Amino acid sequence: MPDWEKRFRAPRVSLPDWAEDAPHRSLFVSNATGTYELYAWDRATGEQRQVTSRANGTTDGVLSPDGEWIWWFDDKDGDEFGIWRRRSFTAGAPGSAGGDPQARADEPAVPGLDPSYPAGLAIARDGRTAVVGRSTDEDGSTIHVARTGETPVEIYRHRESAGVGDLSHDGSLVAIEHTEHGDAMHSALRVLRPDGSTVAELDDTKGGTVELGLEVLGFAPVDGDGRLLIGHQRRGRWEPLVWDVTTGEETDLGLDLPGDVAAEWYPDGSALLVAHSFEARSDLWRYDLTSRELTRVPTPPGTVSGATARPDGTVEYLWSSAAEPSVVRSTTGEVVLDPPGLKSPGSVPVEDVWVEGPGGRIHALIQKPAGTTGPLPTVFDIHGGPTWHDSDSFAAGPAAWVDHGYAVVRVNYRGSTGYGRAWTDALKHRVGLIELEDIAAVREWAVTSGLADPDRLILTGGSWGGYLTLLGLGTQPDAWTLGIAAVPVADYVTAYHDEMEALKAMDRTLLGGTPEEVPERFEASSPLTYVDAVKAPVYISAGVNDPRCPIRQIDNYVTRLAARDAVHEVYRYDAGHGSLVVDERIKQVRLELDFAQRHLTD
Repeated sequence: MPDWEKRFRAPRVSLPDWAEDAPHRSLFVSNATGTYELYAWDRATGEQRQVTSRANGTTDGVLSPDGEWIWWFDDKDGDEFGIWRRRSFTAGAPGSAGGDPQARADEPAVPGLDPSYPAGLAIARDGRTAVVGRSTDEDGSTIHVARTGETPVEIYRHRESAGVGDLSHDGSLVAIEHTEHGDAMHSALRVLRPDGSTVAELDDTKGGTVELGLEVLGFAPVDGDGRLLIGHQRRGRWEPLVWDVTTGEETDLGLDLPGDVAAEWYPDGSALLVAHSFEARSDLWRYDLTSRELTRVPTPPGTVSGATARPDGTVEYLWSSAAEPSVVRSTTGEVVLDPPGLKSPGSVPVEDVWVEGPGGRIHALIQKPAGTTGPLPTVFDIHGGPTWHDSDSFAAGPAAWVDHGYAVVRVNYRGSTGYGRAWTDALKHRVGLIELEDIAAVREWAVTSGLADPDRLILTGGSWGGYLTLLGLGTQPDAWTLGIAAVPVADYVTAYHDEMEALKAMDRTLLGGTPEEVPERFEASSPLTYVDAVKAPVYISAGVNDPRCPIRQIDNYVTRLAARDAVHEVYRYDAGHGSLVVDERIKQVRLELDFAQRHLTD
């Protein structure tokens, strides 16, 4: 088995979540069976049990604070539209004999609520009360309070997107994020009582005229405590502050760290675990709320993808670098969760490059086969989001290209997170075109520096990266030798009308309205507009159940390619926005590598 395939097949695990009142009970995600599923872990006994078993996998799960129940989201073949189910933590594996039949039944967690897209979930300490966020095309966003044996009660409804942030420790306060002002990129906050009455409001958008967002990070883990930890952008980046929702007092932490900063509570409420992200890498700190002292939590150089403070004061975190696969570590020095079986091979380290672009300095991450010199066949692997960023973390996809002799360039274009609010928000109205200006600047550097062979350049990406791939092939037809787009936006107007409601709200924010209100912007940003200019061979893969980049709009683009006999191949698979099945993912990568080999000239 080649190393690139081993990286996908090697069992991996997520950072384990743990029950607040039963910290020996944990929940994590693993691909150990070849499909990503939820697993229960009893740390007291060491027993691990598979919780879910579905053909297309399961990753959305929540452990109740009392540790008695596991809630998981049940959709149909990756369409993200479904209901929450629950099963007892102590139930046997799916389909196993023995135990309580009702506990094994994976019963609907909230009878009476119709299927929807999920919009947040918070469970009370007794495990019998939950706050459930929902999103549908018909109702917009709704939030319900659901108690076992009772009919769910709606406490919030609005046409614009909203979701559940957190439930206070004693269950008396519900924090929600909403975009009633119409800006889906910048949320405001509202705190409700379980009867739906309002306790407090915080809105930095000033009615949508000032683009500042807020996010819920969590209530203090103390009964009767009204302190809510939130994230804000008042100084041009994400930072935490403590907002007492009962008095209105705001405590600005003023952390002297560059880049974006997030935080969560230590279990006793005395300190914050601070997650700091700067220039594609991250680290951890402890902030004492009494002394206001900031102390570094030791982690290796690279990226911390998630972290949690345990009741004994230790910190567990999921870490990786571009060269080293992910592992769940503890500040005790131990590996917390090490799945048995095949171990993932490493890859080559990432190199940092800064390129002057039309909107400022662009950060790019470079990997190339060890010992090679350019010019090399080069893959521009464009991240999705768009509000996301590539980092010095382990990724099997880029490593596969490196194994096959390619240099890989990843660009944190305008729209990416981690470089300040202005950088993230810069792509409005000229959507797609701004990102491609940055990609073009890095492409020019890659060629002139001698890294990349201009006759062997691949543009590729998934989701928003797939969208930028198709848009780039049409607007920069002489720049790219071939394109490989996974689950892309291909026809922006049709995508808007077919996609899930929350993404419609995001598109209205990005483009300034609907296709009927601003048709010229949708036309300028749609790959379909430029399809007849595409010269390079095109490979497209798509999930037929995808609610984010629906299949009909991809078919429209492919029909236009076929009408002029353009070189293209299409692979459709029975899943949603990507696949959670290891064999399927390997098949997709193998098809992409094969397409490149057949169409890239030496």
